[in-house]
This record gives sequence, C-alpha cells and structure tokens, in this order.
Amino acid sequence: MNVAESFELSEQDYLHDEYSRDIKHEYIDGQAYAMVGASESHNIISGNVFAQLHRELKKSGLKGKGCKTFIADMKVKASGNIFYPDLMVICEPDPNDSNFVKNTPSIIVEVLSASTRKNDITLKKMAYMNIASLQEYVLIEQDKFEVVVFRKSQHWASTYYVLGDEITFESIDVIISVADIYDGVEGLTQATA
Repeated sequence: MNVAESFELSEQDYLHDEYSRDIKHEYIDGQAYAMVGASESHNIISGNVFAQLHRELKKSGLKGKGCKTFIADMKVKASGNIFYPDLMVICEPDPNDSNFVKNTPSIIVEVLSASTRKNDITLKKMAYMNIASLQEYVLIEQDKFEVVVFRKSQHWASTYYVLGDEITFESIDVIISVADIYDGVEGLTQATA
C-alpha cells in the first residue's frame, strides 16, 4: 500500500466517512491509511483472475449456489482491521456482512507491488489467516511469473507456481493456469527456484 496519508479514528467513524472520500483507505490498528492507485500490470492481473474465477464459478454451477467473486472495492474485516483485497471469492454469505464489508471469504487474492509487498506478506497474511471461512490466500507477483498459494488444508504452508503451471483452487474446485493470470502483461521475468 502506498501511504499518502494516515489519521486516527474509530472503526465506526472510519466506516461512516469512507463512503464520502475520493480516496480509499484501509483501517489498520485504529488508523486509516490512504491507498494510491495501482499499475497497469496490477490491473491486468486482477482483471484476468477475476474473469477466470467468475467464468469458472459460473461454469461449475457454484455461482448459482451463492459463490461470488469481488474485485478491488469490497472491504473485508480481519483481526479488527479492514482491508481492500484485490479479489475475494465468497461462498458462505454471512447475514452480518454489510453491503461493503465482507466477513466470510473463501479465497483472498493480493497482487504484490513494491509498496504493498511487506503488508501483504506479513500483516495481511496473519490477519486473513484468522478469518474462519478463509481456505486459500493467494499472492501474485506483478513483476515476474510467480504465484504463491497458502492453503488452510495444508496448515497455511506455501506452494509456488510459475509459468507453465496450473493452480487448483481447492475450496471452489477451479483450475487456472499461471499463463492465463499473466495474459497481456509485458516485460516479466521467469521466477527462479
């Protein structure tokens, strides 16, 4: 997250004020942190993953059973913090979820950048893993062909995927190739082992 500004406020004030702001903020430890726009690669990758997940959920019939894919502007509450994940898949609707804050994601995806990497790998990872419904946390590099998936079923151990691999999202039984995730992104390097 590029931090343009931060300020302290209550969660209630954050949620009330967030809808009137031009810039999105994440709420971390009682502070609201402004988020700055994403790169072209980030947007292409996020769009590719959203399109693949949406299409596969529809094809498998899970979309008709309540599974929904959300991109960028939907918040999730985790360990008292409120984040804007790049993507989420929710298959267990929670009657306590508001229209803007979701509490029951099955999958959360973050696209890494130099400004977000530290928070995505540390703070967000630990917070997300405390969400009871979460089954998979996915980190996608935007500067090289590399995807890391942490799975609850594997005690949150990491599995790395590179160009030529396919990723099975176990919680929704969907397979997406690494090549499809990076389709249209230029200037990437192959990840090294």
